[in-house]
Formats: sequence, structure tokens, C-alpha cells
Amino acid sequence: MAAASWYHRDISRVVAEELLAKAGRDGCFLVRDSESVSGAYALCLLFQRHVHTYRILPDDEGLLSVQTIQGIQAKCFRTLPDLIGAYQQPNNGLVTPLLYPVHQARQTADEDSDGEDGRGHTASMVPAGVGTWPSAPITSRPHISQQLQQRLQEQVHSSPASDFTGFMAEYLTHHLQLDLESLRQGHPQLRHLSTALATACRALHSEIDSTLAGLETLARVFDPPISPLSPAREQVRPPQSLLTSDPDLELLLNKISTLNHLLSSLEKKVLKSLQETVSRHNLALPSVAAAPPPATKPLAVQTFEVKMGKSQRAALRVDVEAGTVAITKKGSGSPEETIPQDKILQLIKSQSEQSKVRLVCEREPQRSLSRDFVFPSARKREAFCQLLQLMKIQHSNLDEPDLISVYIGTWNMGSTPPPRSLASWLTSRGLGRTQDETTACIPHDIYVIGTQENSLGDREWVEFLRASLKTLMAIDYRVVALQCLWSIKIVVLVKPEHERRISHVHTSSVKTGIANTLGNKGAVGVSFLFNGTSFGFVNCHLASGSEKTHRRNQNYSDILRSLVLGDKRLGAFDLTLRFTHFFWFGDLNYRLDMDVQDIFAHITKKEFEALLAVDQLNLEREKNKVFLRFREGDISFPPTYRYERGSRDSYMWQKFKPTGVRINVPSWCDRILWKSHPETHVVCNSYGCTDDIVTSDHSPVFATFQVGVTSQFVPKKAPAAGSGPEPLACIEWENIEVIVKTTSRSKCYIEFHSYCLEEAQRSGENTSQSCDIPGFLKMGWSAKHLPVLNPILPDLEYLGDQHLLLSIKGVESCESYGECCIAMRSMIGSMAQQFETFLFHRGEETGSIRGWMKVRVPKDRRSTRERLYEWISFEEEDVEPPADAPTCPKPPPHPTVLCRSRPRSLPEPAAGYTNPAYFIFEGVP
Repeated sequence: MAAASWYHRDISRVVAEELLAKAGRDGCFLVRDSESVSGAYALCLLFQRHVHTYRILPDDEGLLSVQTIQGIQAKCFRTLPDLIGAYQQPNNGLVTPLLYPVHQARQTADEDSDGEDGRGHTASMVPAGVGTWPSAPITSRPHISQQLQQRLQEQVHSSPASDFTGFMAEYLTHHLQLDLESLRQGHPQLRHLSTALATACRALHSEIDSTLAGLETLARVFDPPISPLSPAREQVRPPQSLLTSDPDLELLLNKISTLNHLLSSLEKKVLKSLQETVSRHNLALPSVAAAPPPATKPLAVQTFEVKMGKSQRAALRVDVEAGTVAITKKGSGSPEETIPQDKILQLIKSQSEQSKVRLVCEREPQRSLSRDFVFPSARKREAFCQLLQLMKIQHSNLDEPDLISVYIGTWNMGSTPPPRSLASWLTSRGLGRTQDETTACIPHDIYVIGTQENSLGDREWVEFLRASLKTLMAIDYRVVALQCLWSIKIVVLVKPEHERRISHVHTSSVKTGIANTLGNKGAVGVSFLFNGTSFGFVNCHLASGSEKTHRRNQNYSDILRSLVLGDKRLGAFDLTLRFTHFFWFGDLNYRLDMDVQDIFAHITKKEFEALLAVDQLNLEREKNKVFLRFREGDISFPPTYRYERGSRDSYMWQKFKPTGVRINVPSWCDRILWKSHPETHVVCNSYGCTDDIVTSDHSPVFATFQVGVTSQFVPKKAPAAGSGPEPLACIEWENIEVIVKTTSRSKCYIEFHSYCLEEAQRSGENTSQSCDIPGFLKMGWSAKHLPVLNPILPDLEYLGDQHLLLSIKGVESCESYGECCIAMRSMIGSMAQQFETFLFHRGEETGSIRGWMKVRVPKDRRSTRERLYEWISFEEEDVEPPADAPTCPKPPPHPTVLCRSRPRSLPEPAAGYTNPAYFIFEGVP
């Protein structure tokens, strides 16, 4: 029976168009899942070098019909093959009949390089109702073995080992039919299932024997003395089962039954024994008083040696608790000056000299004084600035924070228990850009810990982390979320005072193991709101092996497409655009493309730049294959994989397997990347790895961030009674031009989403359109066809923190051709401002958008305040704002909108766009 190879499941629109373009003949077609309607399909048809997309929608009874041109009667079909067969005939409302199916590429079983295999490959399944190609008999329902395999894939979310699922998948694929045949012949024993279970559970014998012996010993301790007249204790025997045809399985069931009996009775036995002891000896049970929670450790006063002026040496004494900075010149016994925190107006970091900072203080009203200090190192300067930032936060009168600190850690634990102490990892100490000792033990607001190959139980791991932080920081951190997929885990912990600020918590997981059914590889994710700021976190374990770059890229795309996180209303948007701040980390498994001996030579000389130039992740990002517009901190630490366990002195780059020797070159497998909305505040303060945690062949990696956050805005000015309607802010568009990568000629409209809008808005159809450049469609909208948007609040302080999400959608298919994010902060004023940025869809760059817009704010709503994170800035030339523009504080310097966030170790390309066609924006000033 031939499979319906024209059905390509959930491939993207871009991939579908590429397949049709490659086929090249009029009448080529394929079917894919609809991106806009769940349970619907999209029929993609090539005609005259353009792709036409038709939606196939089910009705209430499950019948399928094609949305075609007006005037053509819609026909209903029970299965997709019936529908496809009918539309092979002319005059059915399509631009051309369906002539040449574009077949799905056959997927071969891809064995994991670490020796994990799928024990059988499951073919891509056609959905219910799709059936088969019309030349073969059509079965409306899949075989029972296929149904059960699908249930196995859906149900197995977390498992201690991949082997068990492999045994079960093999049974369902190859042996289930034999048991079914035995049942038909009247034999109730499922012999093949019994054999599969006995084989899968073989390792349980030794584990249960050891556990059973220990439990029996403990039970005997609490047994009452045996009297000669006492009857012999009765042996507990399990009930007879149908699955007793295998002696090994029967023995295992006996052991499990005994284990179950012991565990269920042990607590009662111990309790009864202790109660009898207390009553017999008239003992008083001691009252256990709850230990008071440890007080938060006060921050110690820190002193920094600096140079003032040309050669004057001095000491800066920072007392965070008292809120003062004291300046003492060398040789002087007492401070020359003590500056209270409320008199410190600004810190300005030098960009040309990384260890220099300027302190601007208020001396008297309308007069300030600045002093330059040079620290021994850039790390000391950062520690000083961090302490002053913390001082400002602690002594501010804000009810809600403007700035929080986020710690992110990732570690492949190598299926071994962790050491007793994780202090170096949780305090960002080791190699690379690490925390200074003066700030290492300052507690972060949020800890996000991602692990792979973590053999600990879920609760055990969480409590271990909480206890570790409590020991280090004297804070009892609260659990926001825990999400696990087999041995891949993510834990989010927050300070107790922030617990009320966390809302809308979502978790999700995606399997990308063999055939995307096993959870030995995949990702787990968590998202939530911190007051008014959305956060997303993804921890992943991608395919291993130096040659598996394409597989890792596909894992990334599958995760990006399948994780269900964030606001459901933004589900159609690229995952990376749904959050103000989005962090992706884990064992990405990208390797170094260089001979192993050359790698060792560069590591020995600490020549990391040469290695970063051949890092697969950097190379794939350069090709725009993965992590578009993400950022990563500078890597100044050695590769974190593959070390000899028990040491960090040497790498174990050879792995001996039955099939031969596999080379695992030292690589930066463990990474942390992030992506934030434009004109938001996020600063990476550290990025490194530990050098003293040696239980795994990976070193733990850490990164810490200062992140700007917003609170739920409350207008300071209430409308006066009887004053008439409230003045509204408005967002006005002069024009928008879009270029998208597509061979379609479909008309499009734009959808506008924002938390500052009551509901999503949409434009009219594009007013201009051209496809002069093959493979690209250029569209334009005039002001007349673009909506005026009215935010729910007109205040400048509120609007300066808002963003607009735009989606370009086809009128016929309602599917997205690309999405983008625009910051409103730079658009505020009476004069229109130009914006220009990329379009993304499902992790791919699909085009570009530019235009002119302005955000009008009522005059009496233009007051604002400086954020705490704007208090520290970098040296830059002053730019005079337009005279009529309201003053809105600008964030620290941010890469220009079209400047790609690239690995710094690689040279800048001459052109920032993927395709030079994006540069053609004729008619836009």
C-alpha cells in the first residue's frame, strides 16, 4: 500500500515553496498542515512560477472542502486522497489541475552518535482521514499497532531510560500481531509481551534484590520478639497473573509484590513499635521547635583601590547598607569625602578604557561635580558599578523594581550525581568572564537552572538546589516551575518577595530524539510574567556528533515550532517574538570543525578566537540557519566538553565503541544565548564555566544578567469629574513597505498586536504589489489602508515601555509570511519616525519591513521618570532631540535595528541582509 507521499505534515510555507520551485513544473502540488487553523490543511500548487495556496477546511461532520475562487461550488470529501483525486480534473476552481505530486523525502533512521538507537524506525504517519494515494485501497483508520505506537508516543513524557521505550516500540512494531493471532486462536497468554517485559525489566532484579534486603533488615529491627507459641509468619504471595509464561517475569512479580507489601507496612510497623516503647517506659516525646529562618546576610562593606587624576591613589569604600561611598586618598587616615547615594546622579562607563568610570555627584542645587576613577581591572569596575546599582535599588522608594538580576546555569551532568557543593557554579566563579569576589555572593532575583543527563529525581534535584542556595545566600528561594523531559530538567527559583510578582506560568516540552518520539533529546521550557515583563526560558539537549550539524539545526526548528509557551493570543507569532526577554541554553552539542591536535594547540595557548572561527554554532548563525538575532556573551573560557571525569586537566577525545573509535573533539557544547525586544535593557555581567566540578565530562556553564522590567502601570493623573472624554494617545502610520521571500502573488494584510491595545487590529489589503525579483514579493500600504491605533493608556511613561508585534498574513490562506517587533519608545513625537527591521517566521528570516509612523501623546500626559537602569550609562556623543518632541529617557546604546547580532569572533560581512533583494525599497524616502 503506497503512502500518501504528497502529504508533508507540518513543514513551513517557505520549505513548501522551495520544494515546489525545485520541482519546477506547472501542476506540481503538495499538502501540508495549515499554520492558521488547527486540524486544517494547505494545498500548495505551482503555476507559472508562482505558488498558489488553498485552505482545506473540515466542517462539523469532518468532511473536507477546498476554499477556491468565488462562483465555484465547494465539494466535500471524506478523505484527503478522495479530494486530491477529484482535483486532478480541470475546471474545479484551481488555477490548474493537480498533476504532479511532490513526494516527501524518505527519512532514514539516524542513529545517535552516543550509541542510543531507536530499536526500530516508525514511518511518518498520515493523519486520520488522509489515507493513501488513490491507486491503493484506502483505509480510513490506521492499523491497531500504529494506533498503539501513536499512543505510546503521546503518553511517554518522562521515563528513567530510553531502552524501555525502545523495547515497547519494538514489541508494538514486530510482535503485537503475533499475540493478536494467538488471542484469535483462543490462547489468552500474551507470550511475546511477557518476553518483551522480562527483557526490558532484566536490570530490575539486582536493584530489587538490594532494596528488598535492606527493607527486610529494617523490618526485622522493629519486629516484636518471637514467642515459641507464636504462629509462623505467613509468606506474602502475589496473585496469579495471565503474564506468567516466563519464569523470570514470575520471579520479578513475586519480588515486586513483596517489595510493595514491605513498603506499605513498614511505616505502620515503625509507628506502632515507637508508640509501644513510649507507653511502656513512660517517655515524654521531645517537642521539636521549628528553627527560625536564617536572616538575610548583610552585605559587607567593600573597598576598591583606584587612581584619581593622573597618579593620585585612593580607596573607594562602598557601604550598601548605609547607602554611602567614601573616598580616602592614600596616606590619609580619614575619608576625604563621603557621598550619600541620593547625591550620586550618574555613573558613566568609559568605552575606550574598560577600567575607567566617571562618578557624577550633586554638590548643590543646579550644580554637579564629576570625578574619574581608574580601577585595576574591568572586572573591578563592574563590581563597583554593580554594588552602587544595588545601593540605589535598596534605597529607592519604588514599590516595584525597575531592574532585576537573573542567573542562568546549564550543565550536562553525565548521568552521575552532583558533588556535595555547587558553590562555584551558583556564584559564577571559575573561568571566563566571572563575578568578582566582592559581588559573587550577592543573591540574584531569579535563578534558572537547566540540566541534561540528570539522573536525580525531580523533587530531589529541586530540594538540592534550594538547600544549596540557602546555604550560600541565606534565602529560602521559592519554586516557580519545574519541567522535565526524561533527564532534561529546568528549574526556576525566585526570591520570596518576588513570588507575588510572578504570574501566567506556562511549561512545555518537545521530544527530538529518534523519529522525534524519544525524549533522550529535546527541550523543556518555562514562561511567565514578572509584573508587566514577559520572560521565556528554554533548556535543550540537541543531537550529538560532529557530523550532525544539520540534525541539530532541525532540532532547533522543531523545538521553536512545537514549544507551547507564552500568551496564547500570540501563538501565531515566532516563539522568539512572544517575550520581552527570551533565553535559550543547554547542551547544544555544536562542535569545532578542526583537527583535534590543532584544537589542543590553540587551547594550550588560550587562542580561543581561532577556535570560535570554526565553531559550528557560530558558522550556522552566520548562515542564518539558527538563532536569528540572538546574542551571546564573549567566550573567554576553554571548551567545556569532553573532559576526563575527575579532572579538568585533560580532554577524553576518543570514545571506544563496538563499531570503532569515535572522535569527540573538545568543543563549546554548552551555551547560553538570549534575545530581547528592541530598546529594552539587558546586560550580561558574566559568562563562564567552573573549574572545580569534575563529576561529569562537561563543565557547568553560567551567565548572569541585569534585566530591566516594568510594573503594572497606574496613571498618576485621574480624569477630573465632568471634564469630558479622556484625551487619547494614537499610533499613526504614513506608509509601510514589505518584501517577503515567496513565490506567491497573494494579497496580504497586516495584523497589529500589543499589550497596550484592547484587541488585535488589522489593516486593509496591500495597495501596491510587484514581483520583479524572482522569489520575492514586494508590497506596500498607504496611510489610508492602515489603522489608527489607540492605546488603552495615553501616558508617556507607559507607552515608552510598549512594543508592537506585526504579522504579514495572506488574505487567502490567513497564514503568516513573517512577523516583527517595533519599539514604541523611539516613535513618540509629533514628527513621523522611520522604522526598519527583519521579518521572521518559525525561526527563519522571511523578509524585511520598513515604514514611517508616529506615536502622539497628549501634552498633559508627557511626564516620565528615569529608570534605575538608566542611571548607569556609557560615554557617547550628545544628540539634541527635536524641539517639539517630549523627553523620553533612552536606553543604553543598542545595536542598530538592522545590525545582526553576530559572533564577535567572526568578521563583519559587507552586507547585513541574507539576500540583496531586501535592499530594493523603491519609492520609500
